[in-house]
Amino acid sequence: MKLIVAIIRPDKLSDVLEELYRAKVRGLTVSPVQGHGGELEKVETYRGMTVKMELQEKVRLEIGVSEAFVERTVKAILDAAQTGQVGDGKVFVLSVDNVHRIRTGEVDEQAVTPMSEGAAV
Repeated sequence: MKLIVAIIRPDKLSDVLEELYRAKVRGLTVSPVQGHGGELEKVETYRGMTVKMELQEKVRLEIGVSEAFVERTVKAILDAAQTGQVGDGKVFVLSVDNVHRIRTGEVDEQAVTPMSEGAAV
């Protein structure tokens, strides 16, 4: 099992969600975040003061998947989020020790496998 964490541009969220849906990836969390990587610093004037704007608005996606869904999930994000410009984001694939579905009590693989997919891929 893996936790896929993606940091993407906010304007690419709709494209990424659509591509994940096409890839039959279900169940995710989306959060607005701020950060910076390779983007150039922006300098703005606010009330007569020069302010360095160091943090960029981004969106964080968290998706718990079974091993069978890792490749298709990462591919969907990369395909939909890429603009070719600095600041497109990152995708992290993290190992997960345990998962528990609160509603049903299912654990591990059964807890992250989409209900419509069952155990089949």
